[in-house]
Amino acid sequence: MAVQKSRVSRSRRGMRRAHSALGSPTLSVDMATGTTHRRHHVSPDGYYKGRQVIAQSVVSEEDENDKE
Repeated sequence: MAVQKSRVSRSRRGMRRAHSALGSPTLSVDMATGTTHRRHHVSPDGYYKGRQVIAQSVVSEEDENDKE
């Protein structure tokens, strides 16, 4: 089993743990609507792989004011 020769400080250990290597998320275009969304996520319109998986409910402004 490997044993380190000397203790690693919090600063040096933290230098390896930086998330600066992460890139931007991969984007995809929906087949049905043409909107851009993250891969393997539902588009803002509620479509996934060309099918509508979330029904969009239309909320009027009067209903919005009643809730407040």
